[in-house]
Amino acid sequence: MIPAASTIHAILRRHGRIDPAESVKHQACQRFEHDVPNQLWQMDFKGHFALGNSQRCHPLTVLDDHSRYAVCLQACRNQQGETVKERLTLTFRRYGLPERMLMDNGSPWGNDREHPHTPLTVWLLRLGIGVSHPRPYHPQTQGKEERFHRTLQAEVLQGRVFADFDPIQQRFDQWRQLYNQQRPHQALGMEVPAHRYRPSPRPFPEVLPAIEYGPDDLVRRVQDHGKICFQNRVLRISKAFRGYPVALRPTVQDRVWEVYFCTYKIAQFDLQSSETH
Repeated sequence: MIPAASTIHAILRRHGRIDPAESVKHQACQRFEHDVPNQLWQMDFKGHFALGNSQRCHPLTVLDDHSRYAVCLQACRNQQGETVKERLTLTFRRYGLPERMLMDNGSPWGNDREHPHTPLTVWLLRLGIGVSHPRPYHPQTQGKEERFHRTLQAEVLQGRVFADFDPIQQRFDQWRQLYNQQRPHQALGMEVPAHRYRPSPRPFPEVLPAIEYGPDDLVRRVQDHGKICFQNRVLRISKAFRGYPVALRPTVQDRVWEVYFCTYKIAQFDLQSSETH
């Protein structure tokens, strides 16, 4: 008798033959919603626009996936990693840390599909926040962000010109309060996002603890060029991790090793081919 598909899947997963990250890439597109607040936050920049002083505003938006609560709506002067880090730090101090964040594959949170790590995403991993990127050309993965941006455009930005960053941020703050506290949401059964949202119990750490690995881990420090030396081979990790220690762990497959940063798997390589995944 042929075993059930679920049984085969469980056996393969138990023996390390199924990569969860790879499985996600082959799942059919479907609408999803996480069960409780702060399991997933979606983050993106809305398209930038001109202000009356000839500068350009780059709205940074962050939504809680479960409640659609807007935890961040900031008028930024650019889309640089340090700018995002500053705004996220204020958001984390106010609402705590999410379990995971979803963002696209562009700068500053991803270089491309093959090089998904940047100093910003490394900082998030360091905080204990998982980082996810959608498959290329699948913007529907961040559908809640896209819908939020359309509403923001229609209710705040359409047909208006703001003189400078202060008045646009004041308007953003007023509208975010309205959106979270008073505006019913059809996808929430006509509840408001604030009715479903609560801050995360995980506080933002002002001082990060030291990175520690297990006694059986083989630890290497990532060099300036983003590589490590292991068993007489030079292996490429990512320049985003330079200066940090990473842990190497063997898999059930002969000569195949996984690389971890803190608690997150960031790479896998085969010593026979020196190929990194």
